[in-house]
Amino acid sequence: MTPSASPRTILITGGAGFLGINLARYLLARGDRVVSLDIAPFDYPERDRVTVITGDIRERADVDRAMEGVDAVVHTAAALPLYSKRDIVTTDIHGIRNVLQSALDHGVRRVVHISSTAVYGIPDHHPLVETDRLEGVGPYGKAKIKAERICEDFRKQGMVIPIIRPKSFVGPERLGVFALFYDWAKDGKNFPVLGRGRNRYQFLDVEDLCDAIARCLDGDAGAVDDVFNIGAKEFTTLREDYQAVLDEAGFGKRMIPIPARPAIWTLRVLDYFRLSPLYKWVYETVTEDSFVSIEKAERVLGFAPKYSNKQAMVRNYRWYLENLDSFEGQSGVSHRVPWKQGVLGLAKLVF
Repeated sequence: MTPSASPRTILITGGAGFLGINLARYLLARGDRVVSLDIAPFDYPERDRVTVITGDIRERADVDRAMEGVDAVVHTAAALPLYSKRDIVTTDIHGIRNVLQSALDHGVRRVVHISSTAVYGIPDHHPLVETDRLEGVGPYGKAKIKAERICEDFRKQGMVIPIIRPKSFVGPERLGVFALFYDWAKDGKNFPVLGRGRNRYQFLDVEDLCDAIARCLDGDAGAVDDVFNIGAKEFTTLREDYQAVLDEAGFGKRMIPIPARPAIWTLRVLDYFRLSPLYKWVYETVTEDSFVSIEKAERVLGFAPKYSNKQAMVRNYRWYLENLDSFEGQSGVSHRVPWKQGVLGLAKLVF
């Protein structure tokens, strides 16, 4: 854990989300004070240690209320790809403009923005570096690019706005699409992988992401006012890394390759009829290499991830098993609840 230079008050937008609660715990542990702004209830044991503001980043008055007395902001709030286009645009674009303008008006000069590697679209080379061309897929990817442009506009007004582009991250409280896989693993099922599964697909442990964020909060303004890819340093193939969870489950099950092209076309059709549990960016990229260079973050931030892909996924799976009773039967479109399995629930019967 990166120790805090001196205790500060940090506002986390999206503080009740998966990343938000992990970051809150991380900052509290090092002595910072935490304010959470989220439209969702903050129903964690840490509630008494956090200043909880229930509100919407799309409402300027809510943002202003949360910004009072704040020293820095970490902007994690976002409408994810399974949300409607309207929610994505109003939250991911209009919302960040509200947050940055409120911070500027309140004299808060440092805002760490959590973007996404979705801004790279479907790339034609790897590893991806921060200067690569941006081409978002779907409303979410395009909105993330627009949000970064807004950050650049506010930098010109004297603000320090580190932009972090994390790979898909896992850890305590992470469910979403990973809960589909963990459900199959705990029930002793093989799991399908599109194609041969030999592509390299980088993930990230949420604790390592929190460390990178803390370094952006603490670092020299001239150094951190930039864009950083964040991901695991150690990762192998998609098939091998996912297999680590099946091995942990202990049923002797395997990742089963299935032909990619017909499976992707099937998912496109199901997606059209809203029957697929996966969104386009997932199923269109899962058969390809997907990894970024973290050299810049290592060099500038001193970032040194603790967890490999396998370690991060197994750690998340163990948390899933330990907390299964608390979310069993729930579903939704956020990372905090399992996503609906849709037709994959039927496929599970034959694996």
